[in-house]
Amino acid sequence: MRLIRLGTEPSAVGADVRAALSTWGIGDAVLGGVALLGVRPPDCPRDLDAVIVLPRGVLVVVGVDLPDPAMRLEAPLTGQWKIDGWPLTRTDGATNPAAEALEASTAVARRIQDMRGEPLPVTTVVAVGPYVGQVVQPTVDLNRGVRVLHPKPTTLLAAARELATSDRPCSAEHAAKLVAVLAPTGTPPSRPHLIAEGFSDAAADLASASTMLLPKVAPASRGRKLLPYAGGAVVAVVLIIVLIITLSSGDTADSAAPGSTPTPQPTTVVVDGRSFSPRGADRTDDCASHAIGDVRAWLTEHLCMQLRRAQYETTVDGRRAGVAIAELSLPDATRAGELRALASTAGAGGVTPLAQDGKGWPGGPTSFDRSVIKVSTKGAQLRITQVVWVEGDRDPADPTLAEVADQALRLPAAQQ
Repeated sequence: MRLIRLGTEPSAVGADVRAALSTWGIGDAVLGGVALLGVRPPDCPRDLDAVIVLPRGVLVVVGVDLPDPAMRLEAPLTGQWKIDGWPLTRTDGATNPAAEALEASTAVARRIQDMRGEPLPVTTVVAVGPYVGQVVQPTVDLNRGVRVLHPKPTTLLAAARELATSDRPCSAEHAAKLVAVLAPTGTPPSRPHLIAEGFSDAAADLASASTMLLPKVAPASRGRKLLPYAGGAVVAVVLIIVLIITLSSGDTADSAAPGSTPTPQPTTVVVDGRSFSPRGADRTDDCASHAIGDVRAWLTEHLCMQLRRAQYETTVDGRRAGVAIAELSLPDATRAGELRALASTAGAGGVTPLAQDGKGWPGGPTSFDRSVIKVSTKGAQLRITQVVWVEGDRDPADPTLAEVADQALRLPAAQQ
């Protein structure tokens, strides 16, 4: 188990969690995996004592400090907790701390799903202290993938083995991307380090695991073209973010020096091996005011619930390209299909990129005129993607940019 300490533990029992994990040592002889300590994933309601990324699952560890040591703790997911037969009372008024832990786990699972990371099971460990001799949980709660325990090396290890139950191990490549999804800044462990922690060295078998990562797509034809989303297949968007940590060496368990304050680095999104750097995003409920031509007229007469716009920059053979994304949320798939047909028509207008609203980035394109344009729908969402070279001649039928535009159809419209 490789430990990456991102911050101080939010609970006193978190120190016991860290101590238990550190006894397993580096490598996969005991369990393997990567533990992010003192981490707060984006959109999570609280700091977490640990998020443990294992080859077959993700464990969210939430520490709960009890007012006193206990011989017996009754800890249902719903209802009153009891310590040695007495109702739990805490200074914060909570009578069932499991609710906080479940909320945090739900946020972590949603983060992984929204960012389309590796779909490993996300389960919950509620670490209680300062000491608990016996924990009693209803069987139905155990079946839900929640363990309440005092974090000794043996109890935490048993919980990890019981809860990390994916039938397909996670690869080192996907583990790095999962770590990046869960921590907003820093550098994930290297591929050799992750392989040493038990993650698979095998390349992604996209033919047999269509939900894992972003599959390659055939180069687009010239001109505008619709990219249909494969029904029933989940295409993933892989985030390579950097963690707040400097790995002092490949053999160190605690990888960040206490008190260090590294500068957060920008997120990078990788699709089919190509890196896209975010360059700004926004959202609004007023879709029509940011559209032009026939598309604006259509949006004026029809309901559009939200418009998200985002910008990215990428490099192709040493040449920089700008990407503009507009994602419109419509009432249903029928309306999305109608607007797709209109937006795919040459000369019908579209959605104004952020750069043309004066929200460009230094060194980026000032406009997306004569861009390669791709339009696609997924359910009730319509997406318009435009790609241009930052410098030099522009050709709306450029086959190189058409391939980039196909990849950009799978970039997130929201940025951290």
